[in-house]
Amino acid sequence: MQLLRGVYERFAAILHELIKFGLVGALAFVVDFGGASMLRFGVGLGPLTSKTIATVIAATFAYFGNRFWTFRHREQSGLAREYLMFFLLNAVGLAISLSVISFVEYVLGLHDAVSYSIAQIIGLVLGTLFRFWSYKKWVFLEVPDTPAVMVENQAGPLTTR
Repeated sequence: MQLLRGVYERFAAILHELIKFGLVGALAFVVDFGGASMLRFGVGLGPLTSKTIATVIAATFAYFGNRFWTFRHREQSGLAREYLMFFLLNAVGLAISLSVISFVEYVLGLHDAVSYSIAQIIGLVLGTLFRFWSYKKWVFLEVPDTPAVMVENQAGPLTTR
């Protein structure tokens, strides 16, 4: 019975993180996708510049949403360290998106809004899978188990409990 409870608790914790991550991501998606499209077709910036600017703004929002809501229960290893790691990993996610957009724009020669939107979605899905895995591994760390306590037993030498 205790084994089942442990499996349930582990699954529930991951599910709650995933739901919160998804909500923050959905809002960041609106900023990223909408911002890139607006900059590309409303303002007239290039496809890669538009995506980069929108992603930086969306990533800043996502960092604060994930740090202070999704992963708030995880160990905090310092705002500067987390922020730097978060943006380095987002740069990899951005590179994934830019690769897809570059392929569509420059290899396939498709410059219309629909093709750009499809390329953004594919790049975002691939980048999001990478980011979810990498944030948990390197940015928002697990809280370590409580350290062993050194105690002196009746026989004399120190042992751990």
